Amino acid sequence: MDKIFEYLKGDRVIWVITLLLMTFSLVTVYSFVPILVKVEGGTPFKYLFKHLIYVGIGLGVMYWMHRKDPKYVSKLSKFAFYLAVAILLFTMFFTDDVNNAKRWVKVPFVGLTFQASDFARLALIVYVSRLLVKKKGKLSDWKEGFLPVVIPIVIICGLIVKDNFSTAAILFAVSLAMLFLGRVPFSRIAALIGGGVLALAMIVLVHKAAPQLNLLPRYTTWENRFFNHVDDKENVIENAQVANAQLAIYEGGPLLGRGPGKGKLKGYIPEAYADFYYASFVEEFGLISAVVLVLLYLILLYRIMRIGLNSNNIFHTYVCIGIGMLVMSQALVNMMVCTGIFPVTGQNMPLLAMGGSAMMMTSLSLGIVQSIARQQEKAKVKKEKTENKIEPILATE
Repeated sequence: MDKIFEYLKGDRVIWVITLLLMTFSLVTVYSFVPILVKVEGGTPFKYLFKHLIYVGIGLGVMYWMHRKDPKYVSKLSKFAFYLAVAILLFTMFFTDDVNNAKRWVKVPFVGLTFQASDFARLALIVYVSRLLVKKKGKLSDWKEGFLPVVIPIVIICGLIVKDNFSTAAILFAVSLAMLFLGRVPFSRIAALIGGGVLALAMIVLVHKAAPQLNLLPRYTTWENRFFNHVDDKENVIENAQVANAQLAIYEGGPLLGRGPGKGKLKGYIPEAYADFYYASFVEEFGLISAVVLVLLYLILLYRIMRIGLNSNNIFHTYVCIGIGMLVMSQALVNMMVCTGIFPVTGQNMPLLAMGGSAMMMTSLSLGIVQSIARQQEKAKVKKEKTENKIEPILATE
């Protein structure tokens, strides 16, 4: 193990949790894809092999990123933001609808798809972190500080919300938390929240008044999910997937669950391998494993936050906190949807669910965190060497 960690620098706990979850994802994806096989054809081995490729790429991306100096992350953040905007605009105008949503970009020659919002989330977190540092001391000024930081948030969330409301809402909430930690005046944050709610309400009213414009192609889906969740006793058919997810959790109530591959309800839960991952997981692996999974995510969050708070570079602190909140919020929403606490959304389990772009972007995010941790290690070693050189000199005097 020590030989392995000679190559894997940074926080060892994060590496262990990441490797553990990615390896375990191979088992669960193979077990949870029967519904996908029924709908799209193929075999479980086909999807397992595809997921294995994504896991390999994800680990490669994380390893490559953690060897880089985090200063390049800051320098490239502006370019990443503009690239994210370009990709989101491209998906809006030049891609096909999938379930009334334009989220995916097809990668030429390889036949794989990439969800634009996955890259945009990370790009925004990093860019906002840079702006909070750059505009420090000016954030109370509307023109010089506040608006330059807020406009990128509005642009990215505005481009995402049309086809993926839950992702836009989570990203907006994480951005608000970062603004609060960056000491943006609360009155400015309240104004941003009010403006966002007002803008969304206006768009909804225009959509209802002129549906032919199709401003919000997924508005009916949002409305059904919300009101069906509020009054699910009168919408049994519409809430069948949520009912099956809750039943799967109930069936997995015994401490050890049904056992790997023995789940029955996963064949009736759409997106059992992604959006309803937690329900399928609990059914097959039981309550104890479910608690362990929650603890692993909490430990991962703690280690990320710890790295950020231990840094002397405020940009590193903001980046780590933003990434930690983003990863944890995805896992938390997936769990709340499966347990019926939250309306149905499209958030999967980081590092576990099947999905190439999500896996790669989560790996890239953790690679950035590990590059920061690696730099802290190097600084610590350098400081210890300096102190060891000074001590003999003082002793001779």
